[in-house]
Amino acid sequence: MPEEFYRIKRLPPYVFAEVNALKAAARSAGRDVIDLGMGNPDGPTPPHIVAKLIEAVQNPKTHGYSTSRGIAGLRRAYAGYYARRFNVELDPEREIIVTLGSKEGLANLAQAITAPGDTVLAPNPCYPIHAFGFIMAGASVRHVPIGPEFDFLGELKKAVRHSIPAPLAIVLNFPANPTAQTVDLDFYGEVIDFCRHHNIFVLSDLAYAEIYFDGKPPPSILEVPGARDIAVEFTSLSKTYSMAGWRIGFAVGNQRLIAALSRVKSYLDYGAFTPIQVAATAALNGPQECIAEIRERYQARRDVLVDGLRQAGWDLPPPGATMFAWAPVPPQYRAIGSLAFSKLLLERANVAVSPGVAFGEYGEGFVRIALVENRQRLRQATRNIKAFLQGRNDSPELRRAERRVPAAAK
Repeated sequence: MPEEFYRIKRLPPYVFAEVNALKAAARSAGRDVIDLGMGNPDGPTPPHIVAKLIEAVQNPKTHGYSTSRGIAGLRRAYAGYYARRFNVELDPEREIIVTLGSKEGLANLAQAITAPGDTVLAPNPCYPIHAFGFIMAGASVRHVPIGPEFDFLGELKKAVRHSIPAPLAIVLNFPANPTAQTVDLDFYGEVIDFCRHHNIFVLSDLAYAEIYFDGKPPPSILEVPGARDIAVEFTSLSKTYSMAGWRIGFAVGNQRLIAALSRVKSYLDYGAFTPIQVAATAALNGPQECIAEIRERYQARRDVLVDGLRQAGWDLPPPGATMFAWAPVPPQYRAIGSLAFSKLLLERANVAVSPGVAFGEYGEGFVRIALVENRQRLRQATRNIKAFLQGRNDSPELRRAERRVPAAAK
């Protein structure tokens, strides 16, 4: 028997696991860890959505198998959302499929369209499934550097020119996780024009479509004329309605890609529990003021975090979207790397963040900070960080944490 299975061998050690283990140990020791690592929305799902779930689940007819494509009413409701938000008309039968969150949709589309030896382009740094969904499917992934210091379109053209075989697809994610970078419709137009010329599918992840700040709503790639000839877009209700644990997402766009995903899913699952899909339909068709309230909550948290870290001597650009800040490691700690710096923040400031290197080698030199605590807790986090950066762990708890740091890490 093989010592290690083929697909498992293709996955590197999970960098987050190191920080998570330290976080668990700190909590076991009674320390008050402020966890800004995982992008897990902390707000409740709006009450009218929960009420619809309760109503639907009390009907025993909803307790059987659902359908892997998603119930018809939910697909129609999502077509309505795209028409309202992006002025894009979609066919609910052939251009929309419900997924168990966007992560499952991306991974299963990778299984559906990838042959061993195919090349797929993925941004770097990126949300792990954007690359590893295809790696698990047997593809070779070529990374395209992303961030304010890179010309992404120039890097894309370079990657295509030097890829053998020619790339099958490229994954895009704007607003981006982890970098929070945003793009405009002209950017998407250039990508579609280039990829159509080179016969490359475009897989866009728009999970943060509604978490934007300063009045600049992100566009959909499907707004570009002709985009549906080569593009599919993944979205989710997780952040929009604080429904992360409900696992409802969508893939929309190119009929050939949607059909491929639908066929694979028909073998793998029966879709989300029907009452959850009914409640998701109510979310899309019901009052939408909750979206603005959730957006405003994240913007207020962003402002508290950015202002507090600036007072601590740690300047970072305020993100224009997403529930994350992409923060450059302070100059005095850059030499030790983002993982070691994340460990120091946990040990000496009781604040957990995600090391940038966990999202790819081009994420080195940064940490991702999630806006998943209330403003009071974020203020406490920035005070703890200020004490750490200024070399004065001025609370008994932080002084105890300081004593536990190995000398080599200081």
